[in-house]
Amino acid sequence: MLGLVNRSIQNFLTDTFGEEIWRAVACRAEVSPDGFEPMLSYEDGLTDRLLDAACQTLARRRFDLLEDLGTYLSTRESVRRLLRYGGRDYVDFLRSLNELQGRTQLALEDLKLPELTLHGLGDGHYSLSVHGASPGWGAVFAGVLRAMADDYGALVLIDLIETVQESAQGEALEVRLLDSSYARGRSFDLSDAAGAEM
Repeated sequence: MLGLVNRSIQNFLTDTFGEEIWRAVACRAEVSPDGFEPMLSYEDGLTDRLLDAACQTLARRRFDLLEDLGTYLSTRESVRRLLRYGGRDYVDFLRSLNELQGRTQLALEDLKLPELTLHGLGDGHYSLSVHGASPGWGAVFAGVLRAMADDYGALVLIDLIETVQESAQGEALEVRLLDSSYARGRSFDLSDAAGAEM
């Protein structure tokens, strides 16, 4: 697993719950509190151990923690820009998710995001299949979809509807777009690259 994933978990825990919680999680997971180098590779089991330690320390379910992680990541300006590049409204954004894995790998070849497949079911109703190398990506993308709905000003209901064949590590999310112009979205200018947070 690319260290960027573990570093993102570290930053989420530190920014959301504080340095002391991060240190407690690091101790429980038996990793250095100094954290991870984003561009180094780490064994996949280390990420699971880190998430288990965070769930135990915070007394939270893994799905809830991962969903909050997805929401947190979507507020990081560099990630937000990558997601907003997908379109001018929430429907365009949803349709662009099929290409997210490829777009990300242009920038970070070693980052293995899950394969995303959006299915339009009619009348603002969608299903998003999430197939990753490890379980839990469905929860992360539930958080991403909720955060981006707020970003676009859309009113959306999102539910995890199934785990598809455990061996395939697949999950499916149900997305119901109730109102694409429910609130004023956050301003976004694709040309404002100079101000993007890295």
